[in-house]
Amino acid sequence: MSRLKHDGSALAAGFIFGLGLGIAQMINPRKVLAFLDISGGWDPSLAVVLGAAVTVTAVAFRWVLRADRPILHPEFHVPTRRDIDKPLVFGALIFGVGWGIGGYCPGPAIASLALMHWESWLFIAAMLVGSWLQPRVSPTFADAAVEPIPKQVED
Repeated sequence: MSRLKHDGSALAAGFIFGLGLGIAQMINPRKVLAFLDISGGWDPSLAVVLGAAVTVTAVAFRWVLRADRPILHPEFHVPTRRDIDKPLVFGALIFGVGWGIGGYCPGPAIASLALMHWESWLFIAAMLVGSWLQPRVSPTFADAAVEPIPKQVED
């Protein structure tokens, strides 16, 4: 597959993802924080976004993995680990606290850069510093790579 075709499909997927985040208001940290504030002025509207995303993923993931290989790549890359360990729990806690404090997670933060708000630029800078720092602080976390697995046949 040509590099241009791969880059074009990645750009198109990223554009559609960012557009969906914008339409759903996921790039608005005040909206996200209102959704996370279940004890105050809770805004449940993002639950519809979450429900739709989980439903589409649950259906599409099963359908896509029935193919021998992805359309634009020679093999599937899916996680093989199923255990819950300390790095996973610690990472989830850091992610959740950061999301609750800032109202951003990585995808929406990147999409919100187009709005030119200083908060999203600050979040991205902090995320990049954390991404650079993480393997240096804890090299064992860096060993959790995703390995390609052979196609499994479902009964």
